[in-house]
Amino acid sequence: MRLRLLLSLWLVLFLGAALRGADQPNVIFVLADDLGYGELGCYGQQIIQTPYLDRMADEGMRFTQFYAGSTVCAPSRCVLMVGQHTGHCTVRGNAGGDMLRQSLTEEDITVAEIFKQAGYKTALIGKWGLGEVEHPGHPLRQGFDYFFGYLNQVHAHNYYPEFLWRNFEKVKLRNVVQRVPRAYGGFRGGWATKRVDYSHDLFVADALHFIRENKDRPFFLYLALTIPHANNEGTRATGNGAEVPDLGIYADRDWPEQDKGHAAMISRLDRDMGRLLQTLRDLGIANRTLVLFSSDNGPHMESGHDPLRFNPSGPLRGVKRDLTDGGIRVPFIAWWPGKVKPGTTSDHIGYFGDFMATVCELTGQTLPPNRDSISFLPTLLGEPDRQKEHKYLYWEFYERGSAQAVRAGRWKAIRKPMLKGPIELYDIVRDPAERYNVARLHPDVVRRMAAYMKEAHVPHPNWPVPGQARAAAGR
Repeated sequence: MRLRLLLSLWLVLFLGAALRGADQPNVIFVLADDLGYGELGCYGQQIIQTPYLDRMADEGMRFTQFYAGSTVCAPSRCVLMVGQHTGHCTVRGNAGGDMLRQSLTEEDITVAEIFKQAGYKTALIGKWGLGEVEHPGHPLRQGFDYFFGYLNQVHAHNYYPEFLWRNFEKVKLRNVVQRVPRAYGGFRGGWATKRVDYSHDLFVADALHFIRENKDRPFFLYLALTIPHANNEGTRATGNGAEVPDLGIYADRDWPEQDKGHAAMISRLDRDMGRLLQTLRDLGIANRTLVLFSSDNGPHMESGHDPLRFNPSGPLRGVKRDLTDGGIRVPFIAWWPGKVKPGTTSDHIGYFGDFMATVCELTGQTLPPNRDSISFLPTLLGEPDRQKEHKYLYWEFYERGSAQAVRAGRWKAIRKPMLKGPIELYDIVRDPAERYNVARLHPDVVRRMAAYMKEAHVPHPNWPVPGQARAAAGR
């Protein structure tokens, strides 16, 4: 009798889990690398052709006030994974030498772990940057069932590498690489002298294979592409860091090769987004798949190309490594046929950290404690009355002498250096280019923004504020 009861209970639990899994949507988060707010046609780009991403926006929702987690790659990706802003999270900058500082810890809870708890198959394909093979931050130790790509962000500069990682094993490629003598971030970068295997193409092929293999079960795919980031070592050595197999429709343009390469990378990214969405349609799973597309920070100026040709930040001021909106406001497109209303535009103010709460609501799970995360699922589903808003968004940056920034409603504040510098204040609605510092006109707002900065910054031993230790030693 007891055995039958236990078997019946097990069957109920098993079937309940199976039914929940059948109702849960797949989620694909595609992250471009250093793609500017203004580098897609649907965000105002006039020269570079992006018809498939433009169609994705026409068939889904385009966000106009969405922000990355940081203005450089590693902390931005950390914010995306753990749902905490850079005043709280583990990885707050590109570490440079000690890559353990740039690793997630055993205590971190990632969105991949949330998906796994809900019965999803999870995969990371592309660039990680949050833990090496021996670190606790390795993807397979952070909730991913499968990983193929780059662990180290300097390794990821080279699109024709000698090897990539598959889980814990190196996959040898046919490229030959000229290494630079100086190591950065635990890795000696370089550029290819023999180009055969283009990593971006390998990632897209692997992603499409993963989708086909898992079409009958709920899955989460984090496709972290490297396009259009520059090969910085290649730029310094050859003057051209825009690595792409062919220049496509730009081959005959009367431009420098770097400009052609930069545009060709973005159009290649666009082409492959079209392939991904078409694969979902062909498999009959488009209506149960939420696809999100964004970029990890603002546009770079590192491949030797002329940024003035493309106006990559659009109407915003600044680029990668700036905390003006050009460095942190990013394109963000949501596509979910039958759920997200086609052709919609949202001015909801959100950021990468909100992915965590959105995933929890989507899978019916409790948001982990101490998150800086608000679900944007109500916005996606066209339920604005249910959409919560942030009191403020926060960023801090440890390069170039340090900086902090806060976005609260219409106001944007920037402080340089952190904690003690003067605060600049901008009315981001009337002045999206942040041209006019109106701090003197609104001292009450400045005081409020300073209080937010003080509240948001939690000291971390791995991330001392630049100059603070020296100042303390001098007292």
